[in-house]
Amino acid sequence: MTDSASLFAPLAAGALSLPNRIVMAPLTRARSTRDHVPTPRMATYYAQRASAGLIISEATGISPQGLGWPYAPGLWNAAQVEAWKPITAAVHEAGGRIVAQLWHMGRVVHSSVTGEQPVSSSATTAPDHAHTYEGNQPYEQARPLGVEEIPGLLEDYRKAARNALEAGFDGVEIHGANGYLIDQFLRDGTNARTDDYGGSIENRARLLFEVVNAVVGVVGADRTGLRLSPNGDAQGVIDSNPEPLFAYVATELEKIGLAYLHLRESRPGGTFRPSDQAPLAPVIRKHFTGALILNGDYTADRAAATVAAGEADAIAFGRPFIANPDLVSRIRTGAPLNAPNPSTFYSQGDEGYTDYPVAVPA
Repeated sequence: MTDSASLFAPLAAGALSLPNRIVMAPLTRARSTRDHVPTPRMATYYAQRASAGLIISEATGISPQGLGWPYAPGLWNAAQVEAWKPITAAVHEAGGRIVAQLWHMGRVVHSSVTGEQPVSSSATTAPDHAHTYEGNQPYEQARPLGVEEIPGLLEDYRKAARNALEAGFDGVEIHGANGYLIDQFLRDGTNARTDDYGGSIENRARLLFEVVNAVVGVVGADRTGLRLSPNGDAQGVIDSNPEPLFAYVATELEKIGLAYLHLRESRPGGTFRPSDQAPLAPVIRKHFTGALILNGDYTADRAAATVAAGEADAIAFGRPFIANPDLVSRIRTGAPLNAPNPSTFYSQGDEGYTDYPVAVPA
């Protein structure tokens, strides 16, 4: 049995009171409608996993422009808000806590999904291919987001944050990781701008902090989290010198007082975008004293050891939560884990979504 005691201490992350330190990572599952409206089966799915100390919702679009993943949910209109309400209510009725992850994909959308050319920090094209309703298609070249468009983008974040509160979420997490729009501005591998949003570290981080402050102005810092992926390549987004960049970001975030910072870090041999760039969590930990959540191929043993050593305050699990709705109980008891079925990760039905079995009590 795993010595998991460190994972079961409560944690205060701003105004969020977590009963344990096992967090459900955001997981795109493609169970919404083609109009990006959540569906009733999503209430069952999330409620099944409500024993997590905190559920971070699947990435949820702030606008039609920024949501290019088929059947992913949004939070920009009234129908979406109303459809989220029974989902958050089901989680709360099961004793859980859930925050909405706010998402703009930037250059990794496809015009066949959004109806317009993708936007990014600069005129670049992502590697590989886009997932669309018509199957995989090559990514298209993005156009640089105009400075005059940024106020509208910030208002999209504010509106989505207001909608998240109306829908019953306990807070929000801003998606600034994994090669999406904020990350495309932040790291120099994709940001070739020469205006106030490009060049220096301070300029490249400008959009990030404008978004953070916009959301904090709606939700409050103590109910706002941020996800970053500070090391390695993420969909072609990488930085040539990440340590000073993310040390600066962490230092400035400390002044804002966010509820938590959530890091998705790649590792050599990892299952998700492995990298030989060193993890930067130890550097960030020196500059950010708020709750720190780490994510990246953690086993229960490594998670417990990391929290016990004070290297993080909580650990986010992704794929283990897909196949194990009772993951918290399984970690506590040492029960074996179900294996996930990748063929159903992005399908639209209940199979591989709400039908994974729970462990039989001893």
